[in-house]
Amino acid sequence: MAGGWARDGAVNEQIDASIADELKRLQARRELVGESLEDCAECGEEIPPARRAAIPGVKLCVACQQARDKGRAAARGGINRRGSKDSQLK
Repeated sequence: MAGGWARDGAVNEQIDASIADELKRLQARRELVGESLEDCAECGEEIPPARRAAIPGVKLCVACQQARDKGRAAARGGINRRGSKDSQLK
């Protein structure tokens, strides 16, 4: 397949690298887990025992976690910088 200046397989390498980066980020997060809290660190509501059992080291209730995740998604913007022309010009 013609890809302009990109060599064959470059797109797949970018996808693989993005996946590897995300897996490393998740693994690092899991290693920093610690002990689960019984009450949410932000709002003080009780964290259900099932959530504490399912997610080791959980610190937030579902509502607070959803609000935090929503903020992160907006901050990230969903742009794959590896695939942008700006990153290829550097």
